Amino acid sequence: MAAMNITLPDPMHDWVEVQTKSDLYANNSDYVRDLIRKDQLRVMQHAITDGIESGEPKAWSKEEFKARMKQQSKDEKL
Repeated sequence: MAAMNITLPDPMHDWVEVQTKSDLYANNSDYVRDLIRKDQLRVMQHAITDGIESGEPKAWSKEEFKARMKQQSKDEKL
C-alpha cells in the first residue's frame, strides 16, 4: 500500500478527527479511504446513468471503430 501525506485546513482536520473518534472508523486513513470509495461509486453510478440515458444501443463495428480511432489520431497530430 502506498502512503500519501495531505494537508487540511484546521476545520477539515477537526472534522476528520471527530469522525475517527465516532468508532465508525479505526483511524484517519480508514475515514479517507471510505470517502474515496464513496466518490468512486458516485462516479461509476453517474457513468451508468449517462449510458442508460443516452438512448437505444447502436450496432458496433470493429472496423468503423478502428477507422474513427485512426482519424482521431491524425486530427490530434495537426
